[in-house]
Amino acid sequence: MALGAHKAGINGHRFVHVWANDMDEDACASLQSNLPIDEHRIYCGKVEKLDFSKLPAIDGLAFGFPCNDFSVVGDRQGISGQYGGLYRWGIKALKTLQPSFFVAENVSGLSSSGNSKDFEIILAALQETGYSVWPHTYKFEEYGVPQARRRIIIVGFKEDLEVADFSHPVPTHKGKPITCREALANIPRDAHNNELTKQSKVVVDRLTHIKPGENAFTANLPPHLRLDMKSKATISQIYRRLKPDEPSYTVTGSGGGGTHLYHWKEPRALTNRERARLQSFPDEFVFSGGKESVRKQIGMAVPPVGAKAIFRAILQTLVKHDVPVRTN
Repeated sequence: MALGAHKAGINGHRFVHVWANDMDEDACASLQSNLPIDEHRIYCGKVEKLDFSKLPAIDGLAFGFPCNDFSVVGDRQGISGQYGGLYRWGIKALKTLQPSFFVAENVSGLSSSGNSKDFEIILAALQETGYSVWPHTYKFEEYGVPQARRRIIIVGFKEDLEVADFSHPVPTHKGKPITCREALANIPRDAHNNELTKQSKVVVDRLTHIKPGENAFTANLPPHLRLDMKSKATISQIYRRLKPDEPSYTVTGSGGGGTHLYHWKEPRALTNRERARLQSFPDEFVFSGGKESVRKQIGMAVPPVGAKAIFRAILQTLVKHDVPVRTN
């Protein structure tokens, strides 16, 4: 979201980061090395320990509360889960800092049947804080992201600004998505974060029997290559190979148990740079940390191309309504 916001300028107007927070040290290092944020204003640590009253004033707040408890591939414990309640810290930040607008992100599973009451509770809490809210489920492949990724984005404006007509950005690639083949073309050999994963002989053998679009459970695997698992996800990503002429399936932050994304032709997992391409990160964005840490950062991110479209729509609304903003 940070990168998308930085790239969302229109007619001389742009967003500037005042501060940022993440509990992951490598993610903080990635922010510092890629974005023009003062290193002393990147607060690396748990949000629960942030004293919002001592942070610099802001016009907008962007936050994504952990999706683990709302995702269809998670335990779906909702706001009662280990991470589900962390949205309350976004609420606390809004109450304390009173920015003109906010952007909140979570998985589309937040509004599905199992979590629909949680979604209503979260929306009500945002509204009670004094904001008019516009939730929307984005299909990011319709905005130039080469990946079928569904996410809920909640945009809010302070009620006293009387913004009554916020319009979500119009899809730019509806019916003509960018494919995996297009997205992964011409990656320089010396690109950063492009190390290959060492595949065992068993994995290589297994992948040779899996066709593009298939996974370990839908492919016709010989007995010695089949997986013995007690439960199988309805939509399984385990050893699932990409389809070259379609957008990727969802890039996740996990990496174990065959949950990497797998190349459609070569019997291997994708490199982190390839995964970053599918998330719409430019090659010059260099991630800090080891390979597993980088994989997590990429998978947990909001695709910057999609975020840019959302922040441009917000910026257009701020300009249209002549909302006063800070210039220092």
